[in-house]
Amino acid sequence: MALTGKVALVTGSTSGIGLGVARALAAEGVDLMLNGFGDPAAIETLRAGLATEFGVRVAYDGADLSKAAEVAALIERTEAQFGRLDILVNNAGIQFTAAIEEFPVEKWDAIIAINLSAVFHGMRAALPGMKARRWGRIINIASAHGLVASANKIAYVAAKHGVIGATKVAAIETANDGITVNAICPGWVLTPLVEKQLADRAAASGTDLDTEKTKLLQEKQPMIEFTTPAKIGALAVFLCSDAASTMTGASLSMDGGWVAQ
Repeated sequence: MALTGKVALVTGSTSGIGLGVARALAAEGVDLMLNGFGDPAAIETLRAGLATEFGVRVAYDGADLSKAAEVAALIERTEAQFGRLDILVNNAGIQFTAAIEEFPVEKWDAIIAINLSAVFHGMRAALPGMKARRWGRIINIASAHGLVASANKIAYVAAKHGVIGATKVAAIETANDGITVNAICPGWVLTPLVEKQLADRAAASGTDLDTEKTKLLQEKQPMIEFTTPAKIGALAVFLCSDAASTMTGASLSMDGGWVAQ
């Protein structure tokens, strides 16, 4: 496997999209640094399980990505533990919804810090090592909301648009350094968080999960099908491959036709 022996840091990888990407990379022989919040015992079970299942080295760091110094330290600790960092997947994100005039300032600050500023701080810290080794892959998990907007999501939409802009700048700056920088823009993804939202909607409306899935998808997507974390992971693996070595600065939609409308 071409990626065997590479080292990846995937932020927000204790569940959802980040875990899907981490699993896909581990299946290709990539050593992992996990990052995210959760129950310590559950995270240790996850870490050990990935290491056993895929036969790769897996570590965990609980750095708070809302703090610039902790993002930089996370990169440093990854390089110290594994000797290198080849693949950076900036995935961690949070959400809050409200009309602009009612949007809490502290929620704006938190979403911008984790969804956008952490991407900058991570790339800033990771690029020197990648440039020195003349190889690197940075994958920023943006969103359909990095390309289009929805009401009541001012901070999330602003942050994800910013991620796409930052991706383009980083791609231009590193175009001849053996590094590619791309963004994946998912639509609706069937994560544990979305599954809970669907269950809550079904309970509130007296319907079932299938009905609520269809209603949710129809709000935005022509294709009535969720993207899965595993599919996003497969796209991430492709972006790390030699076949994608001239793909950089791209914003790749995986959204059931959401932004094609």
